[in-house]
Amino acid sequence: MLTTASAIPEIFKDTWKNHFLTALASRKMVFEFNQDYFSIAYLSDYKVAINLVDIVNRFSAEELIELQNSERKKGIKLIHLWEDVWLTKTEQVMFRLKSLFGLNKTIHGRKTRILKTDKPTTDKFLNENHLQGTVNSRYKFGLYYLDELVAVATFSALRKMNHSDNYKSIELIRFAVLGGFSITGGLSKLIKHLKTLLNPADVMTYADCDWSSGDAYIKLGFEQVSILQPQYFILNEHMNRKLKKDFFEANELEVFNSGSLKFILKF
Repeated sequence: MLTTASAIPEIFKDTWKNHFLTALASRKMVFEFNQDYFSIAYLSDYKVAINLVDIVNRFSAEELIELQNSERKKGIKLIHLWEDVWLTKTEQVMFRLKSLFGLNKTIHGRKTRILKTDKPTTDKFLNENHLQGTVNSRYKFGLYYLDELVAVATFSALRKMNHSDNYKSIELIRFAVLGGFSITGGLSKLIKHLKTLLNPADVMTYADCDWSSGDAYIKLGFEQVSILQPQYFILNEHMNRKLKKDFFEANELEVFNSGSLKFILKF
């Protein structure tokens, strides 16, 4: 059993895996580490396992999906943590894990107020608090607690659907909470505000299977409607991901995810 930084295998000295396991140990998160075909840290106290995936690896997306499914049958939630994500979003990864483990401070949504946020404010908040950073959006709202921005949700423009007359849908693109905090009822409050403001027929969103099975959306009344296949990405010189096109240079590094889940909340 590995519970401290000194217990981490010497083979991982000065590697990203060493840094990650040391980060767990320094926060007194007890884990067992299994280095076989996969490199997995098991945190039995939380029924969570974290598979550490090198950028250069021998795995297929199908293998990673099967690993998740196998652990799920044992009652274990397995996360795929990629090397590029850890190196570029170290703080955000630890924020996400603390939230997952229930170690955050809690703010009640009813004590917050909703205000529109501008693009610079939104971009800064998402880049600091969301694993995937910021992305273009049409509508941007923030939750403020004691005049401090503690959560941001961004949405697409309304989209007319062809299956019904006057049926308009909107996408929840990003939702992030200030690192170290959880907001009870925060996302629900933002969605209700959006419904009042724009009156869409539904809200749709996606959950990244590397990290989530969409449980938080299901609790809010979302329904899972489809499973999307894994996506492949190319890493640029800053280790930022861009969606892979049909052609890429031989010296470019390729990574992938384990797919995503599509959810819809109908009003």
